[in-house]
Amino acid sequence: MALTRFLGSKATRSFTVVTVLLEAKRAFDRNNTPRAVLLLGVAVLAWKWALIGMAAQGLLKVLRAGR
Repeated sequence: MALTRFLGSKATRSFTVVTVLLEAKRAFDRNNTPRAVLLLGVAVLAWKWALIGMAAQGLLKVLRAGR
């Protein structure tokens, strides 16, 4: 129950959206437009479901580590 409340809090959702937007900016700066556009879409969804944003960030970290 506490985890559900934490993931649904406004602060958690806001933090998740901001961090996903920063990842999108990073992708735009590196001329990776498809990834940036996808992350912008994830940022919109992350406002409603913070877990989506967290999962996307985790996936990006795994992909970067594989390079």
